[in-house]
Amino acid sequence: MDDIFASNSKKLSSFDWSQLGDIKNGRGNLGEDMPVIVYRLMQYTIMDVLYEKFGKKEGGGYIRDAGYLAGTEFSKNVLDLNLGFDEFISHLRETLKALKIGILRVEYSDVETGEIVLTVSEDLDCSGLPMTSEAVCIYDEGFLAGILEMYTGKKYAFREVDCWATGDRVCRFVGKTI
Repeated sequence: MDDIFASNSKKLSSFDWSQLGDIKNGRGNLGEDMPVIVYRLMQYTIMDVLYEKFGKKEGGGYIRDAGYLAGTEFSKNVLDLNLGFDEFISHLRETLKALKIGILRVEYSDVETGEIVLTVSEDLDCSGLPMTSEAVCIYDEGFLAGILEMYTGKKYAFREVDCWATGDRVCRFVGKTI
């Protein structure tokens, strides 16, 4: 699992939360919501191009890196990082559900070792996909790692071990500090 955070990019991100704009103002008629299919169309075509250009391992690393960046920025701008662990997990669960990202559940956590097992049902990235032979939520691995790093101050790595696309009905992520 230690190699999943080998960053593909050598420069620091120039992303800033303000680049997301004023969606309420800019989409006065259409609003903030959009169908999941539109999100997946963007995500899976970007994944396809990265896999084609760089191969699955390197392309997947870029996708994971993007998820990680999103997770860190999401944490800084949306989550309350000053809560105790149980309160933080409850807040994270409520936030992910409210934003329709998925329904989070903690199956196991050990604050001492940093090990954690999370499931996400109705996952934005994969719930309802046809079955394939591989887990597809690479972006989510990075997203969760970014969130946990921002909360704990420790570097995290996550690996998806169960996925809708492999026949499971929840995505299961095993995380540990690295």
